[in-house]
Amino acid sequence: MIDKLEMFIALAREEHFGKAAEAMGVTQPTLSAAIKQLEDQLGVMLVWRGSRYRGLTPEGQRTLDWARRIVADSRALRDEMRMAREGLSGNLRIAVIPTALTLVADLTEGFARTHPNVRFSVLSRTSTEILSMIENLQVDAGLTYLDNEPLGRVTTQPIYAERYVLVARKGHPMLRAGLGWADLGGVPLCLLTPDMQNRRIISQHLSEAGVTVDPKVESSSTIVLISHVLRGDWATILPRKAAEIFLKDGDLQAVPIVNPDAAHVVGLIAPHREPMTPVLRALLAEARSLSDRGVD
Repeated sequence: MIDKLEMFIALAREEHFGKAAEAMGVTQPTLSAAIKQLEDQLGVMLVWRGSRYRGLTPEGQRTLDWARRIVADSRALRDEMRMAREGLSGNLRIAVIPTALTLVADLTEGFARTHPNVRFSVLSRTSTEILSMIENLQVDAGLTYLDNEPLGRVTTQPIYAERYVLVARKGHPMLRAGLGWADLGGVPLCLLTPDMQNRRIISQHLSEAGVTVDPKVESSSTIVLISHVLRGDWATILPRKAAEIFLKDGDLQAVPIVNPDAAHVVGLIAPHREPMTPVLRALLAEARSLSDRGVD
């Protein structure tokens, strides 16, 4: 039954029989037959059918909650038994907000040194997508904001406080000490897109300082923002840690934005369930160690 529940979760996530079949690596008839068999076993209709997928029935929605728990517990059991045989191993999937991508190496380097048989898959996603992917068992953990928007039922481990800097080419007139949010009116800014929580945070601080948020360039990638800053009079606002990697060649400079000195907590989130998988217990322990060492 576990394989049928996994297909059912994929269908609920993709909301399309063909896409769900592709995600599961099976044919569409195979997936459709598995869903029908699951319905027969449970004695209820799970999916409203027509010429295409039309959503879950009330019984299907309730089954989805159970399916996520059962599949997660099944995977945890397999991980526990694999650890008993081989030690900590397998593939650890982590989804990360773009502004925390430079933190991943801090987290994975120490973890990999202690557990060399673990591989990592790192995905850049918005904070909303990270929560959805954890709920749908697509990733094992996430690096995201902990204190700005609701997280739901997850286990959290704070790692560092994100503080903000203005990044521009050396010599830019705004690169001065004591720079406040209110001073940024009229500065041609490159910012992340509004679906990013970092953008919502920055827009809030600018708005509270009386600055109209009207970026000249928007992108979901910090690389795109920095490439524009390097080519002209544009500037961008980034977390200090995210900016560090772009300051090494000397063409760019960053100054803290104060008044107020805003800070938001970033950390690790994982599904809230017991027992927790061995790999997640070890990852949370590494995140606590990273927090204790201080990475901000």
